Amino acid sequence: MKRNYVILALSALVLMGCQPKKSSEKLWNNPQKPLSVWMAESEMQRIPDGTYLDEMNGKLRWNYTSSIEMLAFMDLTTATGDERFWNYTKHYIDTMIDEKGIITSYKLSNYNIDHVCPGKMLFDMYERHGEARYKIAMDTLFSQLMSHPRTQDSGFWHKQVYPHQMWLDGLYMGAPYYAEYVHQFIPAEQQAAYFEDVARQFIVVGEHTYDPATQVYRHGWDESKSMFWCNPETGQSAHCWGRGLGWYVMGMIDALEFLPEGESRDQVVKIFQDIYLYTLPKYQDHKTKMWYQVLECPHRKGNYLESTGSIMFVYGFLKAIKLGVLDEKYTFKAMDWYRKFVDCFVKVNEDGTISITDCCAGAGLGGKQMRSGTFDYYINETVLRDNDNKAVGPFIWASLMYEELVAAGK
Repeated sequence: MKRNYVILALSALVLMGCQPKKSSEKLWNNPQKPLSVWMAESEMQRIPDGTYLDEMNGKLRWNYTSSIEMLAFMDLTTATGDERFWNYTKHYIDTMIDEKGIITSYKLSNYNIDHVCPGKMLFDMYERHGEARYKIAMDTLFSQLMSHPRTQDSGFWHKQVYPHQMWLDGLYMGAPYYAEYVHQFIPAEQQAAYFEDVARQFIVVGEHTYDPATQVYRHGWDESKSMFWCNPETGQSAHCWGRGLGWYVMGMIDALEFLPEGESRDQVVKIFQDIYLYTLPKYQDHKTKMWYQVLECPHRKGNYLESTGSIMFVYGFLKAIKLGVLDEKYTFKAMDWYRKFVDCFVKVNEDGTISITDCCAGAGLGGKQMRSGTFDYYINETVLRDNDNKAVGPFIWASLMYEELVAAGK
């Protein structure tokens, strides 16, 4: 169902008590288009062919990095009726999936949870176009989850090359797809056990990564307690990476859209609510209201405000209110977080496009790079860049929800 959105206007923001910085006036005072559309058009101007939205060394990849942005483009078409954004995504999908449903560069036996995530684009694509190859690809990804290696308490390994490990990142990569596939394609009388398994993913990783002393969830956990980066007693990594927690909350809120009422869902809701009511406010920067690369060390020298994690938190907040996971009384605060994000991280370029600044390109644990998960590792990992897909996608989603609230007079 299409929703109506209004053009963001400065007068509306003033009525809501917003005091935009001078540097943000061009963003807030654009009578032509809302920020959701402006950002998508900017990306299409920068990269006209969607198959190269996040290519590496000239090689096309089936990966979450491109898909998180393209899925937002599809939702933008649903909201606006503008087919340009849908066609941009369809071109990528049709390049990556052949007529037999075989996914380019995908190999099930690698058991890489990241490669399940792009399948989220296929639900609406299949519903709209009905091409059998999309369903074949979805079935393949679901079969990966059904045989994916797990910890002793049923949590999906992050990847086969990272045995016995769960990272917060992985909860977004697998669980929302799992939940939507069950909702769409598993007979109702058989769904309960699958939904229980989806919820279990969030509960297991929460139990093993939570640090009660700081009220944060550490980036990763090694069940074997043998990795060089983990605490030998708890198996936890040393810190909470901001975007890692961002993936966790986005995974929860996207999966909760499909999980039925029940005790397991209530447990996931409780984890989500506690993060938003206690953890995030505790570590929020007082001036900008945004969050740092190493979440629980906001005042430590060298730490910096980081945009991808911050916009994931904003998106999760807005969607939780929309779904009733958080009370409607928090609407103004969520809208304020969105405005603060724009003021802090979004800029207008000389060519008329807009960009999101201060994106951490990537971070992880172990691997060939011997990533240690220490504070020094996170603040020095990969050069900051503009317009990382992992910021652009959540920004478009957050913008759509913000614009919907403005249209409703909130």
